[in-house]
Amino acid sequence: MDTGLTSAGAEDLLAELASTYTYVQLHVGLPGASGAANVADESTRLQVTWASPSAGTLASASSLEWEDVAADETFTHFSAWSAASDGTCGFTGTVIPTSVEAGDTFKISAGNVTASLLVVT
Repeated sequence: MDTGLTSAGAEDLLAELASTYTYVQLHVGLPGASGAANVADESTRLQVTWASPSAGTLASASSLEWEDVAADETFTHFSAWSAASDGTCGFTGTVIPTSVEAGDTFKISAGNVTASLLVVT
């Protein structure tokens, strides 16, 4: 028999993450353990709405759109935060590497920011 998180346990933990970490920030490299490394020049944190967790996965229910980005750069990662500034970083992840030019709009469609936990099946 496998051991680990049950689906219900994973969904409870992910629901807690969803209620606490409601801001997303972009990075141009690994965010590091504190979420503070390699922050993009486009450093504005946008508020995200999360869908209800399912099958060990939490996904964004809202699109995120950074308009008129600050600089030419390539976004590679994101971090999820408890506040629009300062706050606590709860988790990090990757984005499909995307190069932008200053003044561009960068959008992550709903469902494409995710966090997941391995569950016992």
